[in-house]
Amino acid sequence: MTDRTITGDWHPGSIPENVHLEAGAYIETTYSFHLYRSTHRKGMVLGTNSSAYIGCMFDMGPEAQLTVGAYTLLNGLWLIADRSVSIGAYCLISWNVVIMDNFRASADVAERRQMLETFAGCRKPEVFAPVAPRPVVLDDNVWVGFDCCILPGVHIGEGSVIGARSVVTADVPPYTIAAGNPARLIRPLNKEHDVVANRSS
Repeated sequence: MTDRTITGDWHPGSIPENVHLEAGAYIETTYSFHLYRSTHRKGMVLGTNSSAYIGCMFDMGPEAQLTVGAYTLLNGLWLIADRSVSIGAYCLISWNVVIMDNFRASADVAERRQMLETFAGCRKPEVFAPVAPRPVVLDDNVWVGFDCCILPGVHIGEGSVIGARSVVTADVPPYTIAAGNPARLIRPLNKEHDVVANRSS
């Protein structure tokens, strides 16, 4: 791709060179890259016919990578990544979802105070507290409801559904409904029915 702008975009930006778009991938506005700082060779990969609509923000540090599978829909996702977030194929990420692989602040009070003193007077702080990121993985066919927050280190298994306004602090097994704050396992889903439905469509 030579022209990295988007036709009809209200924001006068461009798609970063290390963002790889597979066939049919769609990005609604380059404003989604306002906080994008990844310098990784493949900082972001959007799979075949995947889409990122208005409201998405890719807040990614210099070493961050995001991979999004085919036919996945990102509808207003705020991504905070400093290492790795992987979202599988045929996933539905509803509006106002936050996925983060790093809290970017220490749980220690003294360290947070020092961080805030360092940031004082900075219009655009670029230095974060030394908190190690933990990769986040969403397998294929995951549905995340609106206003959810998925925290560092979480792995959500294939075919699972996360109820609206949940805070996911621990792994979710495949084909499971989880909801709440913190999210708890509600009930299993019928994997066989899902597989048969997909084969018949």
